[in-house]
Amino acid sequence: MLSYLWGFMIIIGIVVGVLKGNIAEISNATINSSKEAVALCITMLGIMAMWTGMMQIAKKCGLVASFTKALQPVIHFLFPDIPKGHIVNEYIASNMIANILGLGWAATPMGLMAMKELKKLNHDSEVASCDMCTLLIINISSLQLISVNILAYRSQYGSVNPAEILGAGIVATFVSTLAGVIFSTIARKRSNKQGYR
Repeated sequence: MLSYLWGFMIIIGIVVGVLKGNIAEISNATINSSKEAVALCITMLGIMAMWTGMMQIAKKCGLVASFTKALQPVIHFLFPDIPKGHIVNEYIASNMIANILGLGWAATPMGLMAMKELKKLNHDSEVASCDMCTLLIINISSLQLISVNILAYRSQYGSVNPAEILGAGIVATFVSTLAGVIFSTIARKRSNKQGYR
């Protein structure tokens, strides 16, 4: 669906540019944007490789396991229907840790594995369970201590101090996550009253 939307917007942009006589500007913008896209990809690849490597080091030295253990009370509060010791707890913890560190690309595979396990716990129903909805909400709201992507973008585009937005990012993602948790808790209580799980 998104590919159709983007294709439609590109075609409309070209048509409008031709009708207004700005075809030269469109050509220049296309070439410059292509150069920028490649440069940005290289920057992001380097930063992604660094943070993914850091995550692997953290995993090997037991830091991720310690964080997972520390997150168990939070996971149990957010996902009370998940059995203790189930593998999905580890996937959810890894997803949350990666999101907190701003590693969306590392969080996605763990989130997908967690969703598969949650679907099994939901008896492969086509209707999402409260736990599945909660994971999605927490994943989207995504509390981040280090916004790696934003730092990379700001660095790429010549920011004097790319890290100056970290404080604002922490506050914004904390508020969005808190709102998501409140909504999820209220929705779970309401659905339990109505007999859904």
